[in-house]
Amino acid sequence: MRDTMLSPAMIHVYTGDGKGKTTAALGLACRAVGYDLNVYVLQFMKGDIEYGELRTAEKLAPHLTITQMGRPTFVNRVKPDAEDMELAQKALALAETIVMGGEYDLVILDEINVALDFGLIELERVLKLMDERPPHVELILTGRAAPKEIMDRANLVTEMREVRHYYRKGVAARTGIEK
Repeated sequence: MRDTMLSPAMIHVYTGDGKGKTTAALGLACRAVGYDLNVYVLQFMKGDIEYGELRTAEKLAPHLTITQMGRPTFVNRVKPDAEDMELAQKALALAETIVMGGEYDLVILDEINVALDFGLIELERVLKLMDERPPHVELILTGRAAPKEIMDRANLVTEMREVRHYYRKGVAARTGIEK
């Protein structure tokens, strides 16, 4: 950890309905690794999907670690599967261990806002994690529908807004760009 480089460490929230929340967080992760900072990315609700960032993490190890905690399918927002609930709870427990352990300079909790919005994890635990994190740990929370309480505690909030997206015209996620 390089606490003098990140003093004071901040909390970022990347939210909104536009593309680029995870991409922005991963860009910051690459910048941090460039300075030999240790980065941990925990992906909620994503699992066993070959995203380009996983290949990047292999090349940037040991400074960049990515863990996926989800199934390779969409979560039913109205009636989440018990396995989705369990995986999200395990992800939050791991997030608490990683953040509070203080080994990493930057921790990205990717799609945690969606896990909150879907009711897979408890808001109070996430707020406690934000409040009690070690002072040198930079923290990023991504995903649509960030709760007001999360945004109120953050030092930086960026809302991605969709103006136009080629997905609406039937263009599927492309390897190396969207996945």
